[in-house]
Amino acid sequence: MAKRAADLIVEALEDYGVERVWCVPGESYLALLDALHDTGKIETIPCRHESGAGFMAVAEAKLTRMPAVYMVSRGPGATNGSIALHVAEQDAAPVVHIIGQVARHERGKGSWQEIDYQDFFGSIAKGVWEITQAQDIVPVMAEAFETAMAGTPGPVVISVPEDMLKDATAGTPRPLELKPPAAPDAATVAQVAELIAKAERPVLMAGGSLRAPGGAEALAAAAEAHQIPVAAMWKHQDLFDNGSPLYAGHLGFGTPADHIALLSQADLIVAVGTRLGDVGTQNYRLPKSPEPEQTLVHVHEDEAMIGKNFRTDVAVAADPAAFMKMLAEQPATVPTSRSDWVGEVNGFISNFTAFTPRQTDDGVDYGRVVDAFARLSADDAIVLTDAGNFSSWVHRYWKMTPENTLIGAIAGAMGIGVPASVAASYLNPERQTVVVVGDGGTLMTGQELATAMHIGSKPKIVISNNGIYGTIRLHQEKFYPKRISATDLTNPDFCKWAESFGAKAFRISSDDEVDEVVRQVLDHNEGPVVLEVMSSKESLSAFTTLSKLSG
Repeated sequence: MAKRAADLIVEALEDYGVERVWCVPGESYLALLDALHDTGKIETIPCRHESGAGFMAVAEAKLTRMPAVYMVSRGPGATNGSIALHVAEQDAAPVVHIIGQVARHERGKGSWQEIDYQDFFGSIAKGVWEITQAQDIVPVMAEAFETAMAGTPGPVVISVPEDMLKDATAGTPRPLELKPPAAPDAATVAQVAELIAKAERPVLMAGGSLRAPGGAEALAAAAEAHQIPVAAMWKHQDLFDNGSPLYAGHLGFGTPADHIALLSQADLIVAVGTRLGDVGTQNYRLPKSPEPEQTLVHVHEDEAMIGKNFRTDVAVAADPAAFMKMLAEQPATVPTSRSDWVGEVNGFISNFTAFTPRQTDDGVDYGRVVDAFARLSADDAIVLTDAGNFSSWVHRYWKMTPENTLIGAIAGAMGIGVPASVAASYLNPERQTVVVVGDGGTLMTGQELATAMHIGSKPKIVISNNGIYGTIRLHQEKFYPKRISATDLTNPDFCKWAESFGAKAFRISSDDEVDEVVRQVLDHNEGPVVLEVMSSKESLSAFTTLSKLSG
């Protein structure tokens, strides 16, 4: 049989190191599914919803820092899967989204399930291509993968008309031309070291680009050498030892005003590997936009991110991990007054992250459960968070180190938790994978528990069942007190729900059960396990309670 366009696409995926594709099958790319049948290098994993497939690809991209692929059918499949594109853009995850398209003779006619994907995805994808001729496959596939990895990583979209996939071709994939980030300039590194030496109250803000090999080690070495406190940006607290006297906390949603006020006393901010987005900068207050109150050094591999929202004193468009390694090797002069600053920051963080359980009469304090997992899980556990107030206990009390891996949606998308945990456990079967998720997020994408059963993934899914959309209730009580609207939920029995998939299920209904049941969950390694926590509404967040909000 002559080689088809579909076969050439699969050859390109093989050459680019793709080991699996997450998908929901569709008739618009049947030929591509057929071509995948013959590959011995790529596993085709059927998921139960396109958003789940996309979230699994996002998780894989975050774990591997390499392009991950998910495939969906035209129209409804693409719109269902679009949430993962937005997450990948916000989270700087290199994701390749391949979409079946209507046949070429149907394009532009308003045909059944037709969408113009350039119009639809143009504002969130780094690039959108529609391959209308088999001869374009070679350049498009290479450019798409290169674009996903260039500068700030992100998502790309490749649309493949169903009839084009059957066209004959003699093409062969071309190798990728990936440009590594620029090397730091030695003189600039020395300049930054001098600024740190002169500062009395410096802060280093560490972001996701330091997840590159050697990044966390270089961060720790530089912080120790120059005695500079390290604040982890949103969803990146695993980059630095949270038990270190130099840990300056996690900057995300819910960061209390006194924490922000303390770090705002800094006279130097060194932001490394972060785009300085709105969440980590506390809505552009730390540093202040557009004119920071501190001297600002910004190190990022993507020059376009530097100076975008802040006046920058020292701009370093270079490899953040290499920069930190060179900084660690610079001669360090630490002023004697620095110890007072380090001690003040450490004293605040030590008190702030010391867990104190709450006594509640309307359910289990979910913080106790997170504290138990933090104490009892393996040192190298993969920790995932869905979007919601329940994740605040993870960020405040789970003292992570770079041995851990933290995965959450910087974009704040509900529903990432369960599918991302399925992918994380599947890619790392030797590690414990624990995901905290709410009752709301569970019923958005929890059907991917079926995918876990299908592929032998073993995530530990910890559901906070408090019967409300907790984050929205928090905002309602804050801005519209005692006017509850659309946030009460009716839930299933999540244990029976989990068992119907064939998963092991546990429940915690009282505080005194917490440690014993958490140990049982962690000890279960024969498949997925779901823990339903009958959580308190009153103990809504690690930072506040319902009664405090409602007055």
